[in-house]
Amino acid sequence: MSTRTFRVTVRGVFDGLSGDQRAELLARAAEHDILRAAFTPEGHLSYELASRPAFTFRFLDSGEAEEDILDATEHAEETAKAWLAERGYGYKNLRSQAEDLSQAPLGKRQRREAARTQG
Repeated sequence: MSTRTFRVTVRGVFDGLSGDQRAELLARAAEHDILRAAFTPEGHLSYELASRPAFTFRFLDSGEAEEDILDATEHAEETAKAWLAERGYGYKNLRSQAEDLSQAPLGKRQRREAARTQG
């Protein structure tokens, strides 16, 4: 059985931040910039608090079976909630989206490479 790679995105909106919390997030905005966004096992947070209160966590996980994507999604959500709770950041509208990369359509280069190795 092969290992499947999952990308999980957890989105939400900061809610009820105090002035100090907002200042803290703004001070650390450069390390959470969307241009640095990446899918990582520990999760990467990005936000643009100066323009809107939305945030996105990106997680990379893996599993053996197709159903493992459900556990990966639950783990990502719990990790995001724990990170927010540790810092006392309020949030709302938390939602997740997961993708099994083994099911993703191949890009042009990948199709060309697959055709070359099969032929």
